[in-house]
Amino acid sequence: MKKEEKKDIFEKITSLAKRRGFIYPGSEIYGGLAGTWDYGPLGAELKRNIKNEFWKNMTQEHENIVGLDAAIIMNPKVWEASGHLDSFSDPLVECKKCHHRFRADQLEKNPPAGGCPDCGGEITEPKQFNLMVETYLGSIEGEKLKTYLRGEITQGVHVNFKNVLDSTRVKIPFGVVQVGKAFRNEITPGGLTFRSREFEQMELQFYTKPDKKESMKWMEYWKEERMKWYLSLGMTKKNLRFKEHEQLAHYAQAAFDIEYNAEGDWKEMEGIHHRGDWDVRRHQEFSKQDLTYFDEESKERFLPYIIETSGGVDRATLFFLMDAYTEEILNPKSEILNKPQNSNKENNEMEKRIVLKLHPKLAPYKAAVFPLLANKLELVKLARTIYEELRKEYTVAWDDRGNVGKRYRAQDEAGTPYCITVDFESLETEDVTVRDRDTMKQERVKIKELKNYIYEKYQKN
Repeated sequence: MKKEEKKDIFEKITSLAKRRGFIYPGSEIYGGLAGTWDYGPLGAELKRNIKNEFWKNMTQEHENIVGLDAAIIMNPKVWEASGHLDSFSDPLVECKKCHHRFRADQLEKNPPAGGCPDCGGEITEPKQFNLMVETYLGSIEGEKLKTYLRGEITQGVHVNFKNVLDSTRVKIPFGVVQVGKAFRNEITPGGLTFRSREFEQMELQFYTKPDKKESMKWMEYWKEERMKWYLSLGMTKKNLRFKEHEQLAHYAQAAFDIEYNAEGDWKEMEGIHHRGDWDVRRHQEFSKQDLTYFDEESKERFLPYIIETSGGVDRATLFFLMDAYTEEILNPKSEILNKPQNSNKENNEMEKRIVLKLHPKLAPYKAAVFPLLANKLELVKLARTIYEELRKEYTVAWDDRGNVGKRYRAQDEAGTPYCITVDFESLETEDVTVRDRDTMKQERVKIKELKNYIYEKYQKN
């Protein structure tokens, strides 16, 4: 796909996200705040589903992984030990004319003609700009402790390494998984939720023996596991790839990114890093606490190596939306002809359908329930009964606005896999029409079998 086409789709996602209640600009009624976003009713459900699937995959499906939820605000010495206060920065340049600021490394990738990309003015020399967000604790002015909102969730795991060992029965190799918020004073936030000042991460810190060969085997294992996870939830294989880092961070022995093809460019979605023993060694040094691991079999003490998988929840949410977004041309019989990009003038005069083909596990609503006519009490009563029963097991939408065709289109845009319509026949035969989102095919299903029907469809995917 050409870059212009991809960008067009990205703009459509931005519009859809607000229109259907996935993502809103932060503090919009006050003019907004750059780099902040609010998740609407559908976005909150989608994001929660992504996090739940990640947590389930890591903790339920791997017996050697446990969970953690560390504090957002930690002792400032944590960030001194981790190196964030010294090296967690981006090169900043400023236009002398319009005073707009840019990341110098981004300008180097896309050099502007004549200086500033906004006005052409002269650019200053780069200065390092620390990304940590400062905050203060205490109630008395002048006596407040300066600390930081965490710039990553990683360190909350490593400072609890000994606590996890002492309170559980885990043995190396084992992992600690965490999902939580982080904050960065980004110079150039943008790309909807791709680069934000407040965001969520989903991470695994996996501890191995300090053996290069063995630890690299685990790194390859987690590379493949994380790629399989995205594919299992419906991401298109051709839109994903691994990219090896050419330049490594000071702590890294090897590093790869899982990238997504967004806007015609490959964008980082998740990193898989071999961190060596950097983190536990630094925290042992700065805290003066013994953080070594004692191996019962070998009778050795050592600082473990760490394999990290670190993905952005917000980036994953954005890319799942982009990947699921589909436009289709329908004929008068509501049969799918083709996609608009390949359509001719005649086809463009036909109906266009926008549909989010989200995996059922991620879809905000698993089903929607309609009465055929909103002014027929007997239909509404039966539909409400079905709706109330289904919502005991699933997130279910209720919709009685407009005609059924408009309701279908609204649920297609919301990514709802199945629409259930109660009609006059339902009153006699005790069955309903179930319409499939992707194929638009309809079938009659007994009301008493609906829960199992949705469950089987859900599991099949």
